[in-house]
Amino acid sequence: MRYCFLFLALLFGAAPIHAQQPTGVEAIDTPNDSGGSITVTWARAELPDGAVYKLAVGESEHGPFHPINRSEVNLQSTDPGTFGHGDETHHRVFAKITEYADLADPSNRLPIENGKTYYVRVNAQLPSGETLPFAIASATASENFFNWSKGNNFVIGTVFSLIILGGIILAQKRDLFIRRIAGLEALDEALGRATEMGKPVLFAHGLHPMGSVSTIAAINVLSRVANRTAEFNTELRVANNDPIVMAVSREVVKESYLNAGRPDAYSEDMVFMVATEQFSYAAALDGMMVRDRPATNILMGYFYAESLLLAETGASIGAIQIAGTDSYTQLPFFITTCDYTLMGEELYAASAYLSREPKLLGSLKGQDIGKAVLLIAMILGTLLATVFDFDTLTHVFSAD
Repeated sequence: MRYCFLFLALLFGAAPIHAQQPTGVEAIDTPNDSGGSITVTWARAELPDGAVYKLAVGESEHGPFHPINRSEVNLQSTDPGTFGHGDETHHRVFAKITEYADLADPSNRLPIENGKTYYVRVNAQLPSGETLPFAIASATASENFFNWSKGNNFVIGTVFSLIILGGIILAQKRDLFIRRIAGLEALDEALGRATEMGKPVLFAHGLHPMGSVSTIAAINVLSRVANRTAEFNTELRVANNDPIVMAVSREVVKESYLNAGRPDAYSEDMVFMVATEQFSYAAALDGMMVRDRPATNILMGYFYAESLLLAETGASIGAIQIAGTDSYTQLPFFITTCDYTLMGEELYAASAYLSREPKLLGSLKGQDIGKAVLLIAMILGTLLATVFDFDTLTHVFSAD
């Protein structure tokens, strides 16, 4: 009986150790990379606290094996771009190996070379220091010409590009409908009022540099405003807080006056630098509004806390104010203090709306169709994932 109990103790004591041994070990060339890396995977096992996996690399199946000191072991589900989204990814772990220690000098790291076969040894080390039996797998690193994990992005980008191209072709054949934007419709009225009153038009950019999308959109609106003030022979003043934006604005205004047939009416003093600091810029513009009392204020671009200071001062002098910004934190202030406000993407659409250029109109329509497609996919994906537990569509639009 004593021997029977001893046999059972050895049997059940060995079972957890055997369960902790790495099983299903496979080594592959790391996909979708530029080479210099191999990936080893194995079945997930429950290890006791303090136990770790030990990896080593050798150029021969029989060694010697070089230790890997800083290998990160993660579940395959954490890297869906490489391993996909299947249920099995929750039950397997992986480690990517790019270098290993030199046995002669452990501080020296040897890189994984392309075209060379490496043997990876995987075993588990218990807190007591005991090392369990190991498994070995081999792989050869190579350079991949395509990153297939981004294939969905390529397909989606291509489809949307074709939609925009189709919109441009359609816009060249017939006039496309764009819903009425009140702020842009009132632009000529506001400029006409300034002309009748013999007062200037003040145009203020936001505080973003020239690389900002909102600043580029504001420059496009400025081109239209300058063209109209040239035709109406109305004084135009363009205030800037960035020297590069000022230089671009000068060229745009000059070209607009030239296209309107009034190059003699253009003066470089129309476009000027106010201040580079936020509240110095706001104080200078407020003083200019109070002294010169412009009939029309046009505030276009990205604004911060100075938005309410400018808009309230403009409202106090009775000026018609047209504002446009993609800063959602400042929109409430513009809406309450300005006569017309372009909200968000209305600012981006302003150039297409005003010029009716087929390329701009077609691009705008194509983007709207693309947004509609994304909205439909979002609703459909939500329904499929929540009602039918089918989440494949959500993976199609994932970044990886």
